[in-house]
Amino acid sequence: MCYEPEPATAATARTNHDAAALYDLANRQDFGDVRRGLIAELPGNVVDDGGSIVFDAHALDWIGEDDPAPESVNPSLWRQSQLIALGGLYQVTDSVYQVRGNDIANLTVVEGDGGLIVIDCMAGVESARQGMSLIREHVSDKPVAAVIYTHTHIDHYGGVKGVVDPADVASGKVPIIAPGHQFDKYAIGENVIAGNAMARRSFYAFGGLLDLDARGHLTCGIGIISTAGPLISYISPTDLITETGTKREIAGVEFEFLYAPDTEAPEEMHIWIPQFKALTCAENANHSLHNIQTLRGARTRDARNFARYLDETLERWGGEAEVHYGPHTWPVWGNDRLTAFLESQRDTYKYIHDQALRLANKGYTPLEAAEVIELPEELRRDWANRGYHGTLHHDVRAVFTKELGMWDGDPVSLHPHPPVESARRFVEFAGADAILAEGKRAVAAADYRWAAQILHALVFADPENTEARELQADSYEQMGYQAEGPQWRGVFLSAAKELRLGVQPAPYVTASEDSVLAMPIDILFDFVAVHIVGDRADGVDITIALDFTDLGEQWTMWVRRGVLNARRGSTPEPRLTVTGSKKALTGMLLKPAMAEELAASGVVRLAGDHAALTDLAAILDDFDPAFPIVTP
Repeated sequence: MCYEPEPATAATARTNHDAAALYDLANRQDFGDVRRGLIAELPGNVVDDGGSIVFDAHALDWIGEDDPAPESVNPSLWRQSQLIALGGLYQVTDSVYQVRGNDIANLTVVEGDGGLIVIDCMAGVESARQGMSLIREHVSDKPVAAVIYTHTHIDHYGGVKGVVDPADVASGKVPIIAPGHQFDKYAIGENVIAGNAMARRSFYAFGGLLDLDARGHLTCGIGIISTAGPLISYISPTDLITETGTKREIAGVEFEFLYAPDTEAPEEMHIWIPQFKALTCAENANHSLHNIQTLRGARTRDARNFARYLDETLERWGGEAEVHYGPHTWPVWGNDRLTAFLESQRDTYKYIHDQALRLANKGYTPLEAAEVIELPEELRRDWANRGYHGTLHHDVRAVFTKELGMWDGDPVSLHPHPPVESARRFVEFAGADAILAEGKRAVAAADYRWAAQILHALVFADPENTEARELQADSYEQMGYQAEGPQWRGVFLSAAKELRLGVQPAPYVTASEDSVLAMPIDILFDFVAVHIVGDRADGVDITIALDFTDLGEQWTMWVRRGVLNARRGSTPEPRLTVTGSKKALTGMLLKPAMAEELAASGVVRLAGDHAALTDLAAILDDFDPAFPIVTP
């Protein structure tokens, strides 16, 4: 279906025009930096094995480097997107290279005497494969000697099978180095157990439901983003870094690590390469303010830890480092500029943390604090601190969540009616005609924030009210056009589209086969457990013993009192014993109705009461990847 968003209103055009005066648009340093070291342009589209386009190399050609911002785009976001749209293979410094612009994240490759060390692998196999082809053609055809994941997010490990052969990892030939004690748990758990909800929210925030144009999606602020589903792979780490100061010599190059947990990811690390005076702080330092709480949904982060580990990095290596390269955006060269960049990022996160809690201690609610906190002038005018990923507004609120929890302290918000009931009562009291009239007045007055808020009640009370939906869509659209943060833009514009057209189908599912099969066994049972329908399971008694033959592990799972639990080890007299490989048992647990078919083909063996699987299937829920958000 052809979808044509409304144009920017005169009020939005004025707002975006006036916003340009707030920014130092004459500063072109970043435009020089983003081109520095270019070896080769991207060779063309990223395609999958079937020839389908995963990323169109020309999809962002309409973002002209010298073009003024369209009326429907905040000028700061336009500038960032002009920078993000430039991609290719670059030399960062001696023996350090990056491929940027064919995936949301960068591929970084360090050339050692004995091979290539890959630092982060992009989100998709196809993009990583294209990146490695560029390295092979223009830099080196040495074998991959190691892969390093800087942290547990999918866009840093998802392309690993486009970089390395899993057999080489399994044999011990190629180590995969990663931070933390429980990398698998956090990497897989975040993206799979709550993956359905996270994916739905991600498609809003990252523009996955929008066209790539001036009234839709530009870039995601820290990188382009594939609008078609990439092939997401996973290989578990073989070498975990759990202490700062740990060193590894790989292919003749020494790496030193700073362990930085509970920052941008639950498990994260910074990397120093003394031979090349090259440093990365992973995603704790970017050309953007980062999220303290992601809009896609994830564990709330610790803003104070961002600052703490950035300062420790400066203390350790700040006097020597000559280049900072990141897994997103472009490098920073020169010790003076690098130090200033990290200090500015450090102080931004600490300011947000400290001022949010100062106002909390004065009795402000999260929203009240977010409305009044502004960064100091020096921090605010630094392009790297602008809200292209996180925003100051939702980061302030996230500090409250991290330190004080979900309740804002106001008794009225402690036990409110749920949205539909609250909306129904509000409309019954105020009157649908009065709300619609106020919505029209607010839209005409360019009071879009209020219009969206008041019309929300009418849409939730009467989702078939087309006029209310259209007016609310108009409001969200203009709010999106004015937003500096691309995720806010994505949320508002996606909301407008779905109010007009209905819920849009999910572009892809993040719970890939690799991700599900890579889950540690305890996380696998957690994944099954969140599918249990509690009221259906009330009174059900199921005990199943599972023998994972390829792992040499026995587990027992049971459902009682509406809850699924599991423990390592066998149990006497289970209702059913199932024997097979991890892959087979994973399929059986998620689709118990397939068990008899798997048993008939010899993939699994069943001993005992086969009806236990029928009982299990009857209490499992399915998740719709396209559940409603802007309507009840």
